[in-house]
Amino acid sequence: MIKSTTILGVRKDGKIAIGGDGQVTLDKTVLKHSAQKIRTLYNGKVLAGFAGSVADAITLFEKFEQYIDKDRGDLKRAAIDLTKEWRQDKILRRLEAMLIVMDKEHSLIISGTGDVIEPDDGVISIGSGSPYAFAAARAMMKFSNLNAEEIVKESMKIVADICIYTNDHIVIKTI
Repeated sequence: MIKSTTILGVRKDGKIAIGGDGQVTLDKTVLKHSAQKIRTLYNGKVLAGFAGSVADAITLFEKFEQYIDKDRGDLKRAAIDLTKEWRQDKILRRLEAMLIVMDKEHSLIISGTGDVIEPDDGVISIGSGSPYAFAAARAMMKFSNLNAEEIVKESMKIVADICIYTNDHIVIKTI
């Protein structure tokens, strides 16, 4: 498991939201509080977030962006193409990061071990605070009337109180 951050995505009522904290750590030291780990891609139609090494994740964002453009916005095809290259390339294989990518239809976790996973229920998370974020968001989906953005915000607040690798400098993007 990547111990570095929390990224949470929620799909509800035709809207998607993805949020991430801003903390960057090196071993047991916090180096930065306000990193941007969420991006909007493909003319505002795709949201992406990362957990793991910052330099590695930026490399993967750039690769994914090339594939999403080449595949004309086909999120699943771009994710599979990225995963294939990631696993086969000697340099990319060493990257230590994970991505969440979302559009109006799909939410995917992409990893360097070849995983392209789509959850069943509209909640997706990665990073060290992932189990907390996942549980909080699922509960809010079931027992509240909050929208996708509100669920991400409140879930991330809960995670920031629990996970030492997650802070409360939360960035949320929506479509």
